[in-house]
Amino acid sequence: MITTVATTPFDGQKPGTSGLRKKVRVFAQPNYAENFIQSVFDVAERPAGSTLVIGGDGRYHNRTVIQQAIRIAAANGYARVLVGQGGILSTPAASHVIRKYGASGGLILSASHNPGGPDEDFGIKYNIANGGPAPEAVTEAIYARTQTIDRWLMAESAEIDLDRIGVAQVGGMAVDVIDPVADYADLMEELFDFPAIRAAAASGALTMAFDAMHAVTGPYAREILEGRLGFPAGTVRNGVPLEDFGGHHPDPNLVHAAELYAAMMAEGAPTIGAASDGDGDRNLIIGKGVFITPSDSLAMLAANAHLAPAYAGGLKGIARSMPTSAAADRVAEALGIPLWETPTGWKFFGTLLDAGKATICGEESAGTGSDHVREKDGLWAVLLWLNILAVTGKPVAQIAQEHWARFGRNYYARHDYEAIATDKANTLMAALEASLGGLPGKAFGPLTVSAADQFAYTDPVDGSVSRNQGVRVMFACGSRIVFRLSGTGTEGATLRVYLERYEAPDGRLAEETPAMLADLIAAAEAVAGIAAHTGRTAPDVVT
Repeated sequence: MITTVATTPFDGQKPGTSGLRKKVRVFAQPNYAENFIQSVFDVAERPAGSTLVIGGDGRYHNRTVIQQAIRIAAANGYARVLVGQGGILSTPAASHVIRKYGASGGLILSASHNPGGPDEDFGIKYNIANGGPAPEAVTEAIYARTQTIDRWLMAESAEIDLDRIGVAQVGGMAVDVIDPVADYADLMEELFDFPAIRAAAASGALTMAFDAMHAVTGPYAREILEGRLGFPAGTVRNGVPLEDFGGHHPDPNLVHAAELYAAMMAEGAPTIGAASDGDGDRNLIIGKGVFITPSDSLAMLAANAHLAPAYAGGLKGIARSMPTSAAADRVAEALGIPLWETPTGWKFFGTLLDAGKATICGEESAGTGSDHVREKDGLWAVLLWLNILAVTGKPVAQIAQEHWARFGRNYYARHDYEAIATDKANTLMAALEASLGGLPGKAFGPLTVSAADQFAYTDPVDGSVSRNQGVRVMFACGSRIVFRLSGTGTEGATLRVYLERYEAPDGRLAEETPAMLADLIAAAEAVAGIAAHTGRTAPDVVT
């Protein structure tokens, strides 16, 4: 039986760059999650008899919302739902399942790298039939519907046993609880040279440590790294997904993965250390004695991708988000392929990938991926690194040094000022934008501004325009500062300041990053007045 539940709109159900994210207590309000899910189904393109994919990162409140999403899907005419066992599907695995089984879309229940637990964060994101995040036209339509919604539909049903693989019925809809790992692991085995990696691991020439951060990639890493590639048991640390991520913050950076970093800087460190985040779409790469920034990792993977079977024929193009360093630009130039600079948000890569204009994409926020799915993919990046290391026999530090000697080095850091009062953050950005016209020609210490703008993007495939994507301040020497407000938090605003200094191949390639960026850090404060606007004298996180 289908029940119609009367409801009224909630304020603020506007999806950000990665869906709708709020505190659990917000989502736990009666009708809150239901309103948003019904709004998705009211506007989503889906032919009769469509399949829907549902999964998440295992965080607190996932199971509750999954049960409701199944009931709402049944009432809205879906013929079949595929849901990961235990409610688990990493974001890249969900993208693959959508594509493999011809689903019309999917609900990914995650707040990505944000903390989990009763007092922490939750999120819902809708992905479309290509497996990628819904584009702005769709998210705007979803938001518009949330502002007028007056009812949601539900099929009366007992709860589905999410822990048992098999098929159940809810109304006239089949609910197929599937192995969340198998399809994804099979895809990885098609892309990479597993025999080469397996041989290097068996010989002891290639060793590793992987920190799953008690998040979604634990089961995937155990199956692929320890099961199929033969790395010893214990290679995967913190491998059991927990609703609160073990009380930790599942963000793979040097602050929240400090134990892994310390282990990789110690004597006897393995060849490579890696980590992924809450929903499995980000990655951290640390070689023995050397941290590889996400921007550099993108460039180095692109330069060496031909060593993996799936990319042996070359790349069609490289795409990066605007705040990501220009390291990949130099690789694209050397390979004679296009480089696409897009706004932040993986959805902007989707049209490029679908049109065959790019093969590998990346963001400075630790997301890298390729055209195998339509999401960034943490384990994919780790496996491509393993493929490169196994085939070349070189350590990570040597790969990096040879790369910089060929292309030059982009010293790079991101400074995050978290949970700033929204009005103060908006005032800072408004003042910064108002100053842009007067910045060119101004000197800040040894740096002279050559250009300054508010980044806008016209999609080369569908012609859509995205404005106000971040303030760029470029200097005559080739250095750059970018300022933007993040859309991935759940409280207040996060100001991100991106700092980049380029050194040519004959320049200073082996210096410490903070020292090389000192002039840019001072210039960022002088240009934006961060302390005056926010009261913050230092960032909360430096990546």
